[in-house]
Amino acid sequence: MIKYITLGTNDLAAARAFYNSVMASLGFSLRAEYEDELGYGPLEPANILLWVTKPYDGRNATVGNGSMTALRAASRQAVDNFHAAGLAAGGTDEGAPGLRPYGPNFYACYLRDPDGNKLSAVCDSPE
Repeated sequence: MIKYITLGTNDLAAARAFYNSVMASLGFSLRAEYEDELGYGPLEPANILLWVTKPYDGRNATVGNGSMTALRAASRQAVDNFHAAGLAAGGTDEGAPGLRPYGPNFYACYLRDPDGNKLSAVCDSPE
């Protein structure tokens, strides 16, 4: 259903450092880089699933109150790694890794990127 997600940034260099770190923990890498935007995705199939960009209209990027991007993690360890990488790269904690009440194996963490965008990494498997 979703082709890709776009998040705004006011500091592309800070966003690059943050997303290079957290996306690597989920098996994604920087696949495209332009003057005002970065694209992340898997090696195979080679497509962009997450764009981080300066807003097209030239105004400051702002945080969507109540919005969050949840990214699938292959394991609980990947969720832990995502959270640790995000904090080390300038993100802020919004919820440490752990089981949540949304299902018997819903293991997730929550953090904000340097621009304040809320992200989650989620693993639905028991490991």
